[in-house]
Amino acid sequence: MAARFSWEKKNKGNTVLIMTFGAIFDWDGVIIDSSRYHEESWERLAKQENKALPPGYFKKAFGKRNENIIPDVLGWTQGKKEIQRFSDLKEKLYRRIMVDRGISPLPGVKPFLEMLQKNKIPCCVGSSTPRLNIITALGLLGWENYFPIIITAEDVSKGKPDPQVFLLAAQKLHLSPDRCVVFEDAFVGIQAAKAGGMKIIAVTTTHPPSELTEADLVVGRLDELSIAQLKAFFGNSR
Repeated sequence: MAARFSWEKKNKGNTVLIMTFGAIFDWDGVIIDSSRYHEESWERLAKQENKALPPGYFKKAFGKRNENIIPDVLGWTQGKKEIQRFSDLKEKLYRRIMVDRGISPLPGVKPFLEMLQKNKIPCCVGSSTPRLNIITALGLLGWENYFPIIITAEDVSKGKPDPQVFLLAAQKLHLSPDRCVVFEDAFVGIQAAKAGGMKIIAVTTTHPPSELTEADLVVGRLDELSIAQLKAFFGNSR
């Protein structure tokens, strides 16, 4: 059983439990930005399968799962087996590009994660990204220790804006949703976190502030934030 993340202090012989908060991170656009690899992998797949990519498809597909992108955005097929085949091929192409070219974290991410780790704030990935994509990137970065819990597309049946992925992340952290802050870069993810009853901090990596107004706070990069700011979300000045 996973450990419960909380602080304990002794007070005149009694143990007083002080619940902390949890940090849930979307992956692409928050920890890394591999959008160019995703776009190239769709282009390679389209060429390989002799398919057309509709104008503006990439923006329309942003934050959505392949099972929705392929039939609804690309209009390639409605057949479940073909959707899965296209999806598997696309993700293999994506990982090949990432391994060949490497991947870097977004500016400010590493010091921010180190700050959370130092302050014993539990962290979790909650993303519609396939698990192997995240595991591959973490391996390339050498960051396996930052995220002991990873919730991915394989763990949920509904994509964002449904809050399922974030609610499961909170459950795995053993925290109620209102004790979690979600870090997102896309409107659909903000909608999901809001539907889950969580605090939301948006990062302007992939979208301008004008498209992220439903978040509780908007920042340019994660290391603009302090522990005091995060605790203030939960009325905890400790």
